[in-house]
Amino acid sequence: MRKWNSETQAREQIKELILNYYNDFKKPEQLKAFKEGDRIPYASRVYDEQEMLNLTDALLDFWLTSGRFTDLLEKKLSDYLCVRFCSLVNSGSSANLLAFMALTSPLLGERRIKRGDEVITVAAGFPTTVTPILQYGAVPVFVDVTIPQYNVDISRLKEALSEKTKAVMLAHTLGNPFDLAYVRRFCEENGLWLIEDNCDALGSKYTIDGTQKYTGTIGDIGTSSFYPPHHMTTGEGGAVYTDNPLLHKILRSFRDWGRDCICPSGTDNLCGHRFDGQYGELPAGYDHKYVYSHFGYNLKATDLQAAVGCAQVDKIPWFTERRKHNFNRLKEGLKGTENAFILPEACENAEPSWFGFLITCKEGTDRNRVVRNIEAKGIQTRMLFAGNLLKHPCFDEMRKSGQGYRVAGSLENTDRIMRDSFWVGVYPGMTDDRIDYMVKMIVNSTKGEAL
Repeated sequence: MRKWNSETQAREQIKELILNYYNDFKKPEQLKAFKEGDRIPYASRVYDEQEMLNLTDALLDFWLTSGRFTDLLEKKLSDYLCVRFCSLVNSGSSANLLAFMALTSPLLGERRIKRGDEVITVAAGFPTTVTPILQYGAVPVFVDVTIPQYNVDISRLKEALSEKTKAVMLAHTLGNPFDLAYVRRFCEENGLWLIEDNCDALGSKYTIDGTQKYTGTIGDIGTSSFYPPHHMTTGEGGAVYTDNPLLHKILRSFRDWGRDCICPSGTDNLCGHRFDGQYGELPAGYDHKYVYSHFGYNLKATDLQAAVGCAQVDKIPWFTERRKHNFNRLKEGLKGTENAFILPEACENAEPSWFGFLITCKEGTDRNRVVRNIEAKGIQTRMLFAGNLLKHPCFDEMRKSGQGYRVAGSLENTDRIMRDSFWVGVYPGMTDDRIDYMVKMIVNSTKGEAL
């Protein structure tokens, strides 16, 4: 039986074993080299020994909720994004829920979103940008998007505006920022909140008022997802961030059961007034740790997740550069296919950290045939998520009743994306030979159709 002289010595020996395991079995050089026909996923985890060592540290702590790694990751994310406040959560979907629900807080007075109020958004995207609006009882107002940027058509925003509009909630599609200068100005002129769903765009930048900033930090609240395909991962996980102290207070309350107390788990009486306050109609001096100012949730992440994230966040600059490189190599390789495909373009004033390479098939090029052909060659593809969310079964009852949502103008491009668009990956683990193989197979898939 092995004996250790101290816990410190035990930890170091355990971590040495983990490091050896990584070097022998998980290091990229130990993995199988690519050959044509191998499966190329649209995304995958990219990590090294540091994630495994951090995870081992957190495991040995056996602190099963948020703790020291959570605090560290929130600080690292705040520093990276140059934003004052960051709250780690258990998923990107929870981040969107939290961001929206914060805007329903009574602490916001007349600016709070109430049931029946309207929120402008788009249908060409992921459903959890819209789900919190509907579940609360607010009304999403859908506008069309542009091709080939695949973001909100800013010319439709005024048409979508009404006396009930309280917010705009939009995602940066596949890492490509939407026109933040116009949208933010539109929100400021009309007294609207702006939520940036940044789940597919961590590391993207946008120049506004002469200053380049990270997406997610230009609106009132930004959200991130750390699910494995995204720009960094904690397994499951996400984050919400803001520069607004009041919104930060509300976000933390909703995340942590809706409680009024700001003491972190395991800490009592941080404010020094745990037993001498008066809240609602509770008895004077009721324990402040059990006073609830909102109808909240438990959306916290665990330290195991945060430990992985603490290593991942340090890699974001490299991840971003690799995504740009892979995107540019794909686009260069697909030059000459413009009679078959519409290739993606970055928004003006934007520097995207691309999540994927989105292609729209032109008339005469069958999207389904192209997708089947390249999937058969081992290349994983994805649709632009819901395509047109309004066409899905979750909207069946609302479509029949004509209630619960509103459409401003037509959704012509949204429908076209649903019919004709697909995307392939550009994640950092992609090598040039994989990118070149994808180019070859995508080009070959069109032969006899439009080329």
